[in-house]
Amino acid sequence: MLDRKDHWETVYGTKKPDEVSWTQDVPKISLELIHAFNLEKSAKIIDVGGGDSKLVDFLLNEGFDNITVLDISGKAIERAQMRLGEKAQKVTWIECDITEFKPKETYDVWHDRAAFHFLTQQDQVQAYVNLVEKAVSDYLILGTFSENGPKKCSGLDIKQYNEDQMAGTFQDFTKITCQTKDHVTPFGTTQNFIFCSFKRK
Repeated sequence: MLDRKDHWETVYGTKKPDEVSWTQDVPKISLELIHAFNLEKSAKIIDVGGGDSKLVDFLLNEGFDNITVLDISGKAIERAQMRLGEKAQKVTWIECDITEFKPKETYDVWHDRAAFHFLTQQDQVQAYVNLVEKAVSDYLILGTFSENGPKKCSGLDIKQYNEDQMAGTFQDFTKITCQTKDHVTPFGTTQNFIFCSFKRK
């Protein structure tokens, strides 16, 4: 069984952004959900499983100055840092498996597009929920494959979610909105996602 970290280091070490399904030129839904919170530019935002996602680029360009990107893959982080150049110094980068993350601070916004659904065991899901309850002071945004989405990603099994399952999993949070959206991959296939935003109770 290939170790999870090895898996992602191989993916990011061998595939270009246009060769992986999750690449987005503009993370439109994530940005819309973040904008709906009307945050101060000093808000602490963490992008979990951020990899070399461009969400950090857009947030920096909008003037947010307290951003953390966490990913299991050091190669993914390096790629994002190279793309951002000097701007990368404004970001806190954490190389860590989310199930082993021990945050030193709390975050106003926890954003996760497509990391949570790789946690397929109940103990992993519970560890993630416990982590969010400790580490999130205000808002939670989660994007996972919906019940109409793929059952695997990058060769790994995933766990699909619907709106009720999502809300039932994070009981310390009140659901603000859930929406399903089709993501068109760089190679023209369609993946159905569910995105939910929550406010801490």
